[in-house]
Amino acid sequence: MTRESRFAVGGALTAALLLATAAPAVARPAVAGPFAFDPLDTSATCGAEPMNAPFELPSGYRQAVFETEASDADFDDLPDMNQLNETGRQAGRYLFRTHEVSRNGSISRTDLRTGETTLLAQRADWERFDGLKWTPWRTLLAAEEVITASIRDPQFPAAESGLLYEVDPWTGEAVARPAVGSVSHEGIGIDPRGDIYVIDEFAHGAIFRFVPDRRGDLSSGQLYALKITNDAAAPEDKTGTATWIPLDRQQVQINARTAALAAGATTYGRPEDVEIFRNVLYVAVTSEDRVLAIDLKGPSPFVTEYVGAGLNVPVEVDDENVNGETDEVTGFNGPDNLAVDKAGNLYVAEDNSPGDIWVATPDRDRDGTADEVHLFASLTDCEAEPTGIYFGKDPFTLYVNVQHAGDGNDKAMVIQRDRGRR
Repeated sequence: MTRESRFAVGGALTAALLLATAAPAVARPAVAGPFAFDPLDTSATCGAEPMNAPFELPSGYRQAVFETEASDADFDDLPDMNQLNETGRQAGRYLFRTHEVSRNGSISRTDLRTGETTLLAQRADWERFDGLKWTPWRTLLAAEEVITASIRDPQFPAAESGLLYEVDPWTGEAVARPAVGSVSHEGIGIDPRGDIYVIDEFAHGAIFRFVPDRRGDLSSGQLYALKITNDAAAPEDKTGTATWIPLDRQQVQINARTAALAAGATTYGRPEDVEIFRNVLYVAVTSEDRVLAIDLKGPSPFVTEYVGAGLNVPVEVDDENVNGETDEVTGFNGPDNLAVDKAGNLYVAEDNSPGDIWVATPDRDRDGTADEVHLFASLTDCEAEPTGIYFGKDPFTLYVNVQHAGDGNDKAMVIQRDRGRR
């Protein structure tokens, strides 16, 4: 199944966006770096923008749709994560997307030069394909976000939850990697050693580290779960000094959640996406309205609350005004997907209504907490959520999907900063 996208990101789309009139220069924006901006004051008003340009954005930014569910409903609905081919021949030319359908999960591939999108891989037993990551050895890792599998992998029928798959990005050939753990997968991180970090997107989910027996070979290795070990004054924060506890190698292939709980792993409320930047692992914890930072340097991991509602970003609440009407206070609610730009700013997309995208500036004072958190974008389609935020090779381009769109037409989009803006 092939067809041409509405735009070619590497050609017509980029030209269309960059020919737009540049916004006036802004001195010392609140957020620095290639994606510098001054923040929005409040979250969006539902329906305030058209469906083909649904984000409210700071001055100097443009948005465009380059793929829609209506283009090919056979496999292009519910786009979730985005990922470029980051290394190798023609690096940055192809954009891959997972599709979070309940069965017949798939991975699509868009040629950013031609705009053509093809179906890379699809299987009847793939459920809710979510996480997606390019590996240093030039394969794709894609994973199922399913707590209890309803369609078992025929090669690994004992696996009770979701599985992680390694996929050839050119042929679509895929093989399950149950040694990485059978859990409700979402975010996938890879450190410079080649260790893999995953989570269990569950009400009491653990954070995992997989150390392959041989770098680049995920068929065997040791899966560990994070456990807080310090005697903190407020243990409910689940931060501080931690350790990686080894899990039973056979049990994790059946149910790594059970293995982690049996080993005494620390659990969090629906950990979802992960991102690694300069030896720090960031983890979005959706139900707890916070993002953790796990320092991977040194002999033991150290966990801090990097972004937290009420800590360095407002709590989202509904206030009753003097007229007895309800006013929504813009705040942080349901952090889901993560991305880091070249300057080390952490972007956080909410699974909320309206779905906001926040930006946490780097921790310059080294206290383990982001120095500031600002509102970058807000989705005016309040039935939808922004997913798959991702920076590729171009630091001026942010990829994002609009999932569960109110018009029934999910979208893959780019948000770009005008090149003439300084």
